Amino acid sequence: MSGISQEDIERVREASDLVAIVGERIPLRQRGREFWCCCPFHNEKTPSFKIDPDRQLWHCFGCGEGGDVFGFVMKADGLPFPDAVRALAERAHIELSNSGNAGGIGSSEKARLLAVCKETAAFYHEQLMRSKTPEAQAARDYLSSRKLGGEVPNRWCLGFAPGRGELVRHLMSLGFKPDELVKANVAVQRDGRARDRFFNRVMFPIADAQGAYIAFGGRVIGTGEPKYLNSQETPLFHKSRVLYGLDKAKATMAATGTAIIVEGYTDVIGLHEAGITNAVATLGTALTMSHIRIISRHANKRIVYLFDGDAAGQRAADRALEFIDDSMTPEAGRMRVELFAVTLPDNLDPKEYVTANGGEALRNIIDTQAKPLLKYGIDRRLANADLSTAEGRSKAFSDAIAVLAPIKDSLLAKDYAKQIAGVVRMRETDALDALAHLRPPRRMGEGASENARPVYNPDFAPGQVQGASKLPPTELNRRRFEAQLLALVAQYPQLGLQHADALGDTRWHERVHEQLAARILEILADNPAAGAAQIVAGCAETVPIASRILTADTGTDEATADTMATYLADELAIGDMEDTVAEMNEQLKRDTALEDDERNLLFQSATALQRTIKDRRAAHRKTNFGIL
Repeated sequence: MSGISQEDIERVREASDLVAIVGERIPLRQRGREFWCCCPFHNEKTPSFKIDPDRQLWHCFGCGEGGDVFGFVMKADGLPFPDAVRALAERAHIELSNSGNAGGIGSSEKARLLAVCKETAAFYHEQLMRSKTPEAQAARDYLSSRKLGGEVPNRWCLGFAPGRGELVRHLMSLGFKPDELVKANVAVQRDGRARDRFFNRVMFPIADAQGAYIAFGGRVIGTGEPKYLNSQETPLFHKSRVLYGLDKAKATMAATGTAIIVEGYTDVIGLHEAGITNAVATLGTALTMSHIRIISRHANKRIVYLFDGDAAGQRAADRALEFIDDSMTPEAGRMRVELFAVTLPDNLDPKEYVTANGGEALRNIIDTQAKPLLKYGIDRRLANADLSTAEGRSKAFSDAIAVLAPIKDSLLAKDYAKQIAGVVRMRETDALDALAHLRPPRRMGEGASENARPVYNPDFAPGQVQGASKLPPTELNRRRFEAQLLALVAQYPQLGLQHADALGDTRWHERVHEQLAARILEILADNPAAGAAQIVAGCAETVPIASRILTADTGTDEATADTMATYLADELAIGDMEDTVAEMNEQLKRDTALEDDERNLLFQSATALQRTIKDRRAAHRKTNFGIL
């Protein structure tokens, strides 16, 4: 299905140490043989994310997520399975065989659209570098005037879009279909035909974090509107989650711990060419919290938002204050986001500034003038007020204190409130009282829709969401035991072979548990030597929540795992017998059509089975691990 052979997948798995890969993104702490860290997928102060280096599995006790190395990369980078395999293969310098893919192009829609974008970028670049038309020459002249000539177009795959259907004809000659060009948004449907979306523009290919082209931005040559035209949302491209230049900047971000955010393609290119290679840009949209989370994976010290000095840059600076939240306070601990801001002088944009003053001068501004976003926002609002009048001071206080609303209950907010009080000549107690009465803003995306997503939890019946009425205690225990046995046999595959009968014979009370048991047996039948990571990954192919269940804590270790698995299998078997007795008794009560001999036989069978249950229960409790 992925277009990657199973042999290649296992080669990549063996070459990809989970501890090293997680450790590249998050500081790890070793406890015994395991490694722990704060979960990168939800905000927490106490580490609850565990890595088992022997089994190459991870699990978060806070949010319940878990999986193998592929699952981690998929969730961390927002990648489908094939792309996660390819990313890890590239990291390990493993060449994949691309089995089943003629010409190296996959059959899935995403693979086809990626191929469209790749060929489009190559076509545009060829037009810029080779075309002899006056329009192409004008594109080259524009780039030279912006100090983006020489080798810059090659390094950034810059291009020129001629329009007039030339791109569509070229891509269709390569075997792509018109609807694929439209879905990739390099063409539009007009009058029943696919036509070039971009015409007479300098083109900036937009890559994802792995360097694959997924969209385009075009700058008009000469006059025309819009000045910049970006790709629309596509199956590959989501503006709120993509940053221009991240593929080239992430290494320096990781090395320095710092990221610089600007607002334009040429700004990113200009900074990189000046030696500031940790710069990225948003794409025709304001900075979003998704952007910040993505950047934080690579830059774990601080994020510096670099604003133009013109009016548009200052409007962007005001919008950035929307990102102030508890993650910026000391109370956030290791999950704290250090978001800084600085405005460039003389109404210059970053590209203009480095062209005029050089990269070292810009570094100096960033190092000496960038302020924490909270202070930046407060200082801006105080600076815009007339502090010489009572009215001006009152307005200044109201504007400045409002910046603190999202973190009103933190110690940091109280400290800033006192500082504001000093500037506007107000009593500190009055400032703190005003702070306490602020109403925190409602964030975009907050609300029931985000929290109402059904989540698997063996405490609840299938289909219920957390917070629903709980099941009876006996049924809760039953489902917990089912989940625990499945996690044990997944994490210690030899137990799956030993307890294959239990996996096959148990009358599972949770439908997803039945599916997982069947899938584990299939995997072990095909490969008795399968490892824990292979079982978890194999189950996740058919059961979406498999990783959450199978990587959960089993409450035991390798020395006692066999005893625990035996105990759980026996507990489930006894439970199944109890269910059978209950069914027999129910039949005796309700089935009035039974003949006397049938009724007597059913009664005797139920009685005998009850005695067996009593005997097994007595022996069984001798190995009780304290989980009842």
